[in-house]
This record gives sequence, C-alpha cells and structure tokens, in this order.
Amino acid sequence: MALSAPSTDPQVLIAEETSPEQTFNTFTASTAWTLGSALRERILNLPDDQRRPALISIALATATSGGGSLHVLFQSATDSGTIPDNENWVRRKRNTVLRWGVSSWAMRQKVVSGAGSRAADVVEAAFVKKHALSSANGGAVADEYAIHGGGYPIRVKGVEGVVAVVVVSGLKQEDDHQVVAETIRDVIAKGN
Repeated sequence: MALSAPSTDPQVLIAEETSPEQTFNTFTASTAWTLGSALRERILNLPDDQRRPALISIALATATSGGGSLHVLFQSATDSGTIPDNENWVRRKRNTVLRWGVSSWAMRQKVVSGAGSRAADVVEAAFVKKHALSSANGGAVADEYAIHGGGYPIRVKGVEGVVAVVVVSGLKQEDDHQVVAETIRDVIAKGN
C-alpha cells in the first residue's frame, strides 16, 4: 500500500505527533521490537516507486548530541543496498528530534515556512543560521543535525517529553517521515 503525502504545515505535524493516536501507553524493548518489525514489513511492502533500501533505528532518548550514551533498542536494514552514510543520517535526524522535540520533517517545515519563496534553495542554510549551528568543516550544513524527514519522537502517556526516537533513512525524505507516522499510528491502534 502506498504512503500518503505528509503535511507541510508544521503546526499540523506537531499536533499529529503529540496526538493520542501517536502516543504510546508504555514504551519498552518489546514495543521497540514490535514497532521496528512493523516498519521493516511496511517498507518492504511499499510500491516500487516508493520502496528503496532503508535503515531503521530506534533508540531511547538517553542519547545526546554532546557525546552522551546511546541505547539502541532496534536497528535493521530493510534489505541489501543501504550504505554507511545511512547511519550518519540516522544520527543527525535523531539529534534533531532530541534537541527540538519534534520530528525532523516538522523542523524542516518550520524552517521552510519561515524562508518564504526562496525556501528550496536556502532551507539548510536558514536552519544553520537560525539556530547558530556550527559545522566541523565550515560548510552550510551542520554536521550534527539534519532537517530531512525520517526522525520521529516517541511519546508515552503521562511522561514529559520525548522518551525515544525512531529514524528511517533511505527512502525519499517525505516517505521516511510518513512511513514512521503511519506505522506508529497502526501499532498503537493495535494496542501496543
């Protein structure tokens, strides 16, 4: 089944991410396994025009961009064809979710909405400038963060903030985002 197109309105995206349909009752290693396995199956069953090899990673929010510990609960390539760079994208998307508490796609849309008609050309540079992010190599894109779809916050009822982050890297960025959003909603609807 094809993925629907995600919203490009940051307020709508954030409302979806914090909705009861996207909030777990609990989140354990078992929940991460269920979610990760469901994501892998969903990606493997995408139509050819949306399907590509992807890396799925789910980690607890104990990770910090400043070099703190990382507790990965689930990680899997969907099939052959992922590359080491997917791991770098996972790390950068995860850092974005952990720092700002919203999906990397919502963060991108916030920057795009503030950049106006020049958004497509300057979105990365605007993000770096607005948040005073430095790049290790002096480039326009921060080395530690990515505002490309695929990083998604995991929330739990009664718990303040983000408890874990799920990331997909390898599909088109809007599909990276949407496969996570749809799969979380489906897993929660089934009682997990």
